[in-house]
Amino acid sequence: MIEDNLKLVKKKIADAAARAGRDGEEVTLVAVSKTKPEEDIMALYKAGHRDFGENYIQELRTKHDDLPEDIRWHMIGHLQRNKVKYIASYVYMIHSVDSLALAETIEKEAAKHDRVIPVLIEVNVAGEDTKFGVAPSEAEDLVRAISALPHVKVRGFMTSAPYVEDPEEDRIFFERLRHLSVDTAEKKIDNVTVDVLSMGMSNDYEVAVEEGSTMVRVGTAIFGERDYTK
Repeated sequence: MIEDNLKLVKKKIADAAARAGRDGEEVTLVAVSKTKPEEDIMALYKAGHRDFGENYIQELRTKHDDLPEDIRWHMIGHLQRNKVKYIASYVYMIHSVDSLALAETIEKEAAKHDRVIPVLIEVNVAGEDTKFGVAPSEAEDLVRAISALPHVKVRGFMTSAPYVEDPEEDRIFFERLRHLSVDTAEKKIDNVTVDVLSMGMSNDYEVAVEEGSTMVRVGTAIFGERDYTK
């Protein structure tokens, strides 16, 4: 039962937070529902869960139209500029901003709906060629550039750590992003509130929480393995 999986993940988040001297309530669990049927989302919805993450625009649009209005939809996948218009009226948060050009498109589309869209800067902490995101050394400059956009609100950072057998190997990357987050927050940049650190997925979310994550993106551990052949 995915409801039981949800409870188990929440317990593990709470335990990891406690080990770090934190309150588990500080950590938002985004249930990554990509490729999963709407009935699975509704099962978690009925259990009281509201934060869901999607990677693909068309799938997000369909689910948004079909499912309850109070779901908080997080766009966690790579976002093409020409697709922003399809989600600008309702997306709760965009986790994957990695360029000023993308942020400027979000600004334009958000203004049309008289909204301020919260975003996270995606940082490729491990420097993987297969991952999107800015280098840590470029992150502050991007934050400062985006801070000038009135309909875009930088709320923090996101990263996807390498997939490894031992999640302890990812600890260093989470630690580095936490330091970047703290350093940026201390600079008190106008129109920037660094209060979200989106890091940790099914394989490593407990380590991420121990290292300061305030938002984890968990799919497989809740919904089970994905079948991409359908």
